[in-house]
Amino acid sequence: MGVAGPSGPVMDRDEVDRALARLGAEHEAIETSLLALQDHAGRRLLEGAELTGTTRERWTAAEASITLLWAYFDAYAGALRSAREVRSRRRWPNRDDLVELTELLRGESVTVAGSTAATASAPTLAGTGKLSERFTLAELVERMNTLYAQSLDMVVAADAVWSALPARIDLLAAELQRTRRLAHSVGVRPGEHPAGDDLERITRTLTGLREQVVSDPLAFWLPAQGSSAPGGGRPDTTRYDREARALEDVRREIDAVLTVRQDAETRLVKLRDVLSRADRTLAEARSARGEVLAKIAASEVPAVSGPPTALQEQLATAAEYRRHAQWHRLSPLLEALEQRAEDELLRARESLTAVTAPLAVRAELRGRLDAYKAKVARHGLAEDPLLVERYDAARRMLWSAPCDLRVAEQAVLRYQRAAADLLVPRVPDQGGPQDRRGES
Repeated sequence: MGVAGPSGPVMDRDEVDRALARLGAEHEAIETSLLALQDHAGRRLLEGAELTGTTRERWTAAEASITLLWAYFDAYAGALRSAREVRSRRRWPNRDDLVELTELLRGESVTVAGSTAATASAPTLAGTGKLSERFTLAELVERMNTLYAQSLDMVVAADAVWSALPARIDLLAAELQRTRRLAHSVGVRPGEHPAGDDLERITRTLTGLREQVVSDPLAFWLPAQGSSAPGGGRPDTTRYDREARALEDVRREIDAVLTVRQDAETRLVKLRDVLSRADRTLAEARSARGEVLAKIAASEVPAVSGPPTALQEQLATAAEYRRHAQWHRLSPLLEALEQRAEDELLRARESLTAVTAPLAVRAELRGRLDAYKAKVARHGLAEDPLLVERYDAARRMLWSAPCDLRVAEQAVLRYQRAAADLLVPRVPDQGGPQDRRGES
């Protein structure tokens, strides 16, 4: 280490040789990086594209930065070349050589001149008003690294969006065209079916989206949070994903229409059968209601509605849609009809149950009366005068028309109580009849 000069302590020969080796390696690395940037597919696309919006603004700045990068690199290479020439004068440099080398390697020995257009848009010189700057070699390398990272980040981001989104949009557009043809074949057209309107909207959206992606790719770039690496982030596919989901919904709707076309006749036959069963059940309920009113007195019998004419009309409309291959109209109508037909059949069955409830009550009372008669007969009490009297009274009420269910039920209860009293075993010597059939 020698006496200090304007650039600090004078370097010795070994320090000079080590510094030249390090700078030579840096020179090769920087040159490789710049050539790679120059040949990057994203940069070539940016140069030839008609850019708009954010991408145009950033590419204008990036182009100036790349121009400035090459100016910096040329100045760096020139300074390194000068230092090598000084070092090559002698195997053992003298003090003047070492002072000169120290100034070249450590001092502000590099002057970079640039045009106004090149420096005005570059982030490192913006607003300085300078057409040239002086750097040490270390400062120049740091400045180049900064400009390179900024330029590469912009180029990689644009290239990533162009590589990801347009191809995916084109694939989705091709699928959209196939879906449009299929939709047209089953009558799903704009203005006639909501799915047809959706297809038109998706078509317009995809067309506009592709134009925007091509002209302004950086508008569809999401930088990675906290990442400083060039190209850290991912393409923003939010709008694409939304249209892909919308197209999938349309495809499902068209699949439903296709399914209707394939099994429409089967479903129509099933609908006719369900409605026919509902009609028969309602007819049975109306007939039963007349019987109940004739045979049961003092009972509330609900009214029975007529056949579902509205459903029959809609069924006829569905058959007309099928005949004219209007599958897009038939699909929602069949779905609604199937649910309403099942509801109608259920309502008819409930109506029949409600109407015939008094007859069911009378049948239950008759069965109970006969069951008790059989029980007392097994115990040898069938000829008991009280039981015979109460049985005959209850039977007349239950087998006469109109039958008053409330009075008949009381008569059955009186017979049950009388039978129960006779069937309860008596304590000996307490009086009253006893069942001795088990004695020898």
